[in-house]
Amino acid sequence: MNLVGNVQLVQGNGQTIDSILSLLEKEGIAPRGNPDVYVREYPSFGIDEARELSMRAGSRAIASSRRVFVIVTPGLTVDAQNALLKTLEEPSGDALFFIVVPSPQILLPTLRSRAQLLAIDSAVAQFAIDPHQFITAKPAERLELLKPLLDKDEDDKRDVASSVEFLAELERSLSNNIEANRAALEAVYRARKYLGDKGSLQKALLEQVALLI
Repeated sequence: MNLVGNVQLVQGNGQTIDSILSLLEKEGIAPRGNPDVYVREYPSFGIDEARELSMRAGSRAIASSRRVFVIVTPGLTVDAQNALLKTLEEPSGDALFFIVVPSPQILLPTLRSRAQLLAIDSAVAQFAIDPHQFITAKPAERLELLKPLLDKDEDDKRDVASSVEFLAELERSLSNNIEANRAALEAVYRARKYLGDKGSLQKALLEQVALLI
């Protein structure tokens, strides 16, 4: 597979990292023990993380001809995405970015336009909720279906990523009838927009979606 462009947008999660590293190896880039390959997972990605990435992207390669940045996160705040626009629009020729998120649709159109969509086999979400079943269920049943996403776990990143993946699938199903589902789609959009923000109330956002379907 020949990579096109400097910015790759990948649908996936932390388990997608190994696939990306294998791809880099096929491209002739040593993925492990290489100071020019920067791999980070973030529970959330805000303005501070965006500034750090931009700063690192402006540095020179140490041991190879290319620098690679693999960023895995369940969501980027709007401020973070706007802060990255210039870095991603005019990256140094030797910089290669992989932005891994549960769904490309959670990103701003302006950021998506600067990236190439890269299809990589990624792990299936551990807590899968069937969108059709969720839509046709009664409100009380929908709240019950949300429980696997809301149960606390040691890995909060997985919880948020699973929720974002579910909302993306739900939005696709609701988009078949936009007029009838306008209120529900707005709730899904709000939930997707704020779910990755620090301090966001995941339970409240998802329950609002369940009650407005």
